[in-house]
Amino acid sequence: MKIGFIGGGNMAGAMIGGMLKRGYDAKDIGAAEPNADRRTYLADQFGIFLEAGASTVLASDLLILAVKPQVLHAVLASLPKLAETTCVLSIAAGVRAGDIGRWLQGHGAVVRAMPNTPALIGAGIAGLYALPGVSAEQKARAERALKAVGQVIWVADEAMIDAVTAISGSGPAYVFLFIEALEAAALELGFTAAAARTLALHTVYGSAALALQDGAEPVALRARVTSKGGTTERGIAALEAHGLRQAVLAAARAAAERAKELGALLGAE
Repeated sequence: MKIGFIGGGNMAGAMIGGMLKRGYDAKDIGAAEPNADRRTYLADQFGIFLEAGASTVLASDLLILAVKPQVLHAVLASLPKLAETTCVLSIAAGVRAGDIGRWLQGHGAVVRAMPNTPALIGAGIAGLYALPGVSAEQKARAERALKAVGQVIWVADEAMIDAVTAISGSGPAYVFLFIEALEAAALELGFTAAAARTLALHTVYGSAALALQDGAEPVALRARVTSKGGTTERGIAALEAHGLRQAVLAAARAAAERAKELGALLGAE
């Protein structure tokens, strides 16, 4: 299977690296990247085919759109009509699959994905939606490509991609904010900056790793740590009193609404 990228930025680089680690052949991967320095880096790092334009990669079985959403319309409008067998996988945030198909002269085999930044270290999670014209085999191509950098979930309704954006797309920033707050609390309690950072980072990392490995519900894991009348119970009560749950829900709702607005804005071109 031939895989082509339009755009060779950080996420494209992460996906290429993940694919090579999982057995893809470098000779089957190519990218169109206008920046000469970036082309040199990708060629040196991965040994794939690079071009400034997109004439060669357009013939790929899986064409991955990895450019900024603000320029995607202009990029796609300059391309010739694709072969019907080419599956287009877009990782451009906010741009709806139907608009991508329209900009590609009515191309029906479009999969829209919302990956997140942990994909850069192979620990991502992506939501995927496919237009009705995407075959099972084409969906499998797109899924396999994104599994090179993490896990995937499929949604049947494209509107749910906005919800994916609100939870896992924006979610890393929520987690980083919590780490900031935990680090600040450690500083206030007397730790050095280095110790505060280490405590905050490894507490969050270790807790997430334990939750993944254990498989129990979060409420059950929390109960194991929360002894009656103990320190954790007192701390949890303070978080609940200050509206932690409501704040997280409000953040997710606001992000989902903004994702919906951006989709409409970008698709109006």
